[in-house]
Amino acid sequence: MSDKPITAYPSTELKEQDQTGGPGLDAKLAPSANWGQLEFWTDDGKPYLQEYEGRGLLKDKAVLITGGDSGIGRAVAILMAREGADISIVYLPEEEKDAQETKKEIERAGRKTNLMSMDLKVNENCKKAVDGHMKAFGKLSVLVNNSAMQEICNDMLDIDLDSVEKTFRTNILSMFAMCKYALPHMKRGSSIVNSASVASYMGNPQLVDYSSTKGAIVTMTRSLAQQQAKNGIRVNCVAPGIIWTPLQPATKDNPAEVMNNLGVGDCPLNRPGMPVEVAGAYVFLASPYGSYATGECIHISGGIEMQG
Repeated sequence: MSDKPITAYPSTELKEQDQTGGPGLDAKLAPSANWGQLEFWTDDGKPYLQEYEGRGLLKDKAVLITGGDSGIGRAVAILMAREGADISIVYLPEEEKDAQETKKEIERAGRKTNLMSMDLKVNENCKKAVDGHMKAFGKLSVLVNNSAMQEICNDMLDIDLDSVEKTFRTNILSMFAMCKYALPHMKRGSSIVNSASVASYMGNPQLVDYSSTKGAIVTMTRSLAQQQAKNGIRVNCVAPGIIWTPLQPATKDNPAEVMNNLGVGDCPLNRPGMPVEVAGAYVFLASPYGSYATGECIHISGGIEMQG
């Protein structure tokens, strides 16, 4: 076995853990995920971490992020704040602790935060989220649709149809509602970035309903991008692979011991990604660097080979 370091992130030291029974919390992850430090390498091949430094790519923009309290959503919130944006985040009441920690990081970047605790499976709450954001900041530059859930089921004969409906309402139907209520406030140059998944392209036999919603997100992204291009509003998505977020240990029927080797053997980089490693794609798509991108899907998967 090579004695060369695999990564500066602690993703090869994940511990057995279980957060089922409710939405997962970043506060309980062991080890902690990384939301704001990028990996660099010295000339002699040693990895080290350094804080992401913004360059004003989103200066004075106002961003609304669903599921912005933890995981990828938290990393996106932190990086966009460091790029100069004020941030609204929507999260479930049970995730208040994570939301407060995200708020601290946004304010440490010198930007304002608007916290909104509500369940976006209810359409009226999607409108309340947009209205709350507009009341706080008076403009909506970027909408990041990131809220998601998943539950494992190994056989369609055993699938819980109520769970299927909950998954669709959380992952894709709420996205329709958020876009419907957000678009009247968005102007030329605004953008929408949606969270898809490698499962959009590969499928997953244990997550048939989740994979279906993520495939729908890709198609919705491409269709809405074509519709809104005439208005100068870009719509794109990001398809993460296996990322170290609370979604992993919080997934119902996902064995706790699976966390020990999460991502190992599943991709060429042989490890799970950290949220910060995905968040840069969202910044790119929302920023002037992504000005010629619409209807696109960026894959951040550690090298997993996908079709489509």
